[in-house]
Amino acid sequence: MNANAPDPVLGLTGDRAAALLPADLLQGDETIILLLKPSPLYILLSCVGTLGVIIVLTMAALWVHRHLGLGEYDPSSLMTLAVGLMGLRLFWQFLEWMSRTYVLTDRRVIRIKGVLRVEVFQAELGRIQHTDVIMSVRERLFGLGTISFATAGTGFPEAYWLMLRRPYTVQKQILQAIHRYR
Repeated sequence: MNANAPDPVLGLTGDRAAALLPADLLQGDETIILLLKPSPLYILLSCVGTLGVIIVLTMAALWVHRHLGLGEYDPSSLMTLAVGLMGLRLFWQFLEWMSRTYVLTDRRVIRIKGVLRVEVFQAELGRIQHTDVIMSVRERLFGLGTISFATAGTGFPEAYWLMLRRPYTVQKQILQAIHRYR
């Protein structure tokens, strides 16, 4: 395998990787070219804002309690609550990460996401008009990127593959598949 190639999910073979997908998602002799998940950093990076708010509010409440004597609560109980809330937020983001799967076949681009409400985006390769690599500051810090997909008939991206390792390599493989199988 090429050192610059994106990592397939858990390094599984095509048959085993297809077993991770809903049974009726692939069509007949459709071949999986890529089967990816976001980087595990997605779990932390996607909820860093919420975690920051919980920390700031906890610190503010502790400061008010200590310096102003306001609030009838035990600081250790507040810390336990804050840690519990952060744990719940991280667990939810882990479930979100587990639910996300990105598939490139010889016919389609597919994105599966959702914990409680599963959403499947699929577009034939011939309908893909444009792909972009988007790299936020936090993604750039960790060498990650997001790929957007716009299809014929829309003026905006309809789907995103979030926080992928080596996003330009992934985009290159997508473009090669579009040109080869269109």
